[in-house]
Amino acid sequence: MFSNILCQKLLLMLMSLLIITWIIFEISESSTKLWMALSSSISFHSWNTSMKSSCPERPMNQSRIPTETKLREEIPKVTRPVKSPTEKELRIREILEKLNQQIPPRPFTHLNTTTSAKESRATILNPRGKYCKGDQLDILIEARDYLRNKKEYGGDFLRARMSSPALKAGASGKVTDFNNGTYLVSFTLFWEGQVALSILLIHPSEGVSALWRARNQGYDRIAFKGKFVNGTSQVLAECGLTLNSSNELCKYLYSGGEEVFYCMKPQHMPCEALTHVCTKQQAVSFLTDKEKVLFQKSNIGVEIMKNPKYISVSQCNKSEENRTEKCQIGTEIPTPSGYTFRGRWITAQCKQSLLNSSQINDCLKGKLIYLLGDSTLRQWINYFPKVAKTLKPFDLHGTGLYKKHVLLDADRHTLVEWKKHSHPFITVQLYSVIDDGYIPQEIDRLPGDKDTVIVITLGQHFRPFPMELFIRRVISIQKAIERLFLRGPDTKVIIKAENIREMYLDTEKFGDFHGYIQYLTMKDIFKDLHVGIIDAWDMTIACGSNILHPSDEVIGNQIVMFLSYIC
Repeated sequence: MFSNILCQKLLLMLMSLLIITWIIFEISESSTKLWMALSSSISFHSWNTSMKSSCPERPMNQSRIPTETKLREEIPKVTRPVKSPTEKELRIREILEKLNQQIPPRPFTHLNTTTSAKESRATILNPRGKYCKGDQLDILIEARDYLRNKKEYGGDFLRARMSSPALKAGASGKVTDFNNGTYLVSFTLFWEGQVALSILLIHPSEGVSALWRARNQGYDRIAFKGKFVNGTSQVLAECGLTLNSSNELCKYLYSGGEEVFYCMKPQHMPCEALTHVCTKQQAVSFLTDKEKVLFQKSNIGVEIMKNPKYISVSQCNKSEENRTEKCQIGTEIPTPSGYTFRGRWITAQCKQSLLNSSQINDCLKGKLIYLLGDSTLRQWINYFPKVAKTLKPFDLHGTGLYKKHVLLDADRHTLVEWKKHSHPFITVQLYSVIDDGYIPQEIDRLPGDKDTVIVITLGQHFRPFPMELFIRRVISIQKAIERLFLRGPDTKVIIKAENIREMYLDTEKFGDFHGYIQYLTMKDIFKDLHVGIIDAWDMTIACGSNILHPSDEVIGNQIVMFLSYIC
């Protein structure tokens, strides 16, 4: 009996030992699997993070993920909400998409397949032996390449002008692109006499396409330097509209964060120590070697018009056209918007006010005139005292050409002030950013009333940068003007378009094609605003003024147009 009980106890102990051993074994195996799963998961996650920018993620098969990994994946993650594009962003995209459609890619293999001015044909439609003042002259352009093949698409950048040098007369022609290799150039015969006809091929469509692609590829063509001052210490640092650097940056936000300017933060100096900025052109090009051939001097601005190069225009007993409607803000601007005759700009759509010195002084009495823009508008500051002799410079103790310029007539309470638009502003000279303000900011600071006049121009300094920058700034200005009109509906706002400039000077950065696209875009954005337009683009074509800073004669004509709007 005793031996049976002993045997049962031994058997029970043996079975308990086996069970305990099995449990320990299973726990050990599970721990190993758990560690391997966790280790594998962590290792994969780390690799995926480091490779994410270059390798797109592929979703894993969830059924094959270990249970422990599933548990980790199910832990809720904090994610940033996707920010919907603003109304402005949508508008910028819309304008860029429209421009991309109008300027499609035109790759080419050889210069011979591009538009040739020599081989293209210009034909006067319905030619006559006698042309009369006021008639319209139409010329059909048939574009051909260097191999004399007819072009099957449009997009060539043409400039049409008629002139009579002896009369100091000139006008632009209207170019209509049929997008099939043919163009219609229309001239209005504004004056009588011998008239020279010119149609220049500035760039073939292939060159236009290359310039558009290159422009929108980056910000690297212009480098910015900032001067930081802390007591007697001065340091120069790299700055820019964009900066790719792992170093600590100073970030300057304007217009509620819509405009940003960056500088490398100097050691031992606060970001607030930035006082001046200057720029330098970089030897950076986004054009291919093949494309650069298109922008050699011999291939820019080549004459298409051959014979006849001249026509004779007579009065034909037609009565002089008397424009009775005075030029006023909000008047629609036609194309062409006017012409020069004996050096004077004559508008096509309204009657200008020709005032003597006394009338000008009376008109300007009590006026606050703010000129916001680039150096082509600063030229007005130099010219104003010639037409309003009581205006005298007032020294604000600034330095350099790009300081704030002020003219005062204290007796008549007249103020004329020029202030540069902010970044981008391209000059090798250091300019102060202490009281810098983007044009929208400057407009927002003004209360506005019937005696406040604002003149705005921008464009030349934006040409080396992607088009999005210009569109964004112009829309910001448009919105600022709308806010101004809410608080000061009688405020007068005038937009001076940018002018043409040197034809052969660094086409990729500063060529007139960039300016022309900006000119059209600006007119489109401002078309529904009650503003006046001084069409400096058309005016400088008419004058044949291929220079960044036009002559005093051109500036004088711009100011006459300005006075016609406000007096």
